[in-house]
Amino acid sequence: MSTPRIGPGAFLTLHYRMAGPSGDVINTFGGQPATLTLGAGELSPAVEDKLLGLEEGSRHTFALAPGEAFGERNPEMAQWVARKLLNELGDPHEQYSVGDVVEFPAPGGQGSYAGAVRELRLGADGQQEAVLFDFNHPLAGQPVTFEVHVIGVL
Repeated sequence: MSTPRIGPGAFLTLHYRMAGPSGDVINTFGGQPATLTLGAGELSPAVEDKLLGLEEGSRHTFALAPGEAFGERNPEMAQWVARKLLNELGDPHEQYSVGDVVEFPAPGGQGSYAGAVRELRLGADGQQEAVLFDFNHPLAGQPVTFEVHVIGVL
């Protein structure tokens, strides 16, 4: 019997690590492995392409060129959000700090998306009036190292 290989639509159990020039953005090697279905949008298409054909039990490391894994950075994805809107969407007492990652409900209530705090605009009273969120993927426009250990393929 041959060793299972990853194909389109495969259900996978794996450990993986994605890192950019500043280090790891995600790393499951120290904890629970990830489970996902190839083609379900849980990984970027470029990363999924690297998985196709890999055997169960194998370990690989791939280098993806800047922008290949998560596209180029889009400056329009950095947007100021007024404190009034943030109060409506979440806890009105929340204080944001640069580097925080905040989840927002998607329009229509189907799922969510995240933005990283890049800058704060304070009023004369020192209170946060607006927050600049970057909705780009943290590795957009950067080279990515993708390391994987394929544990199971169904």
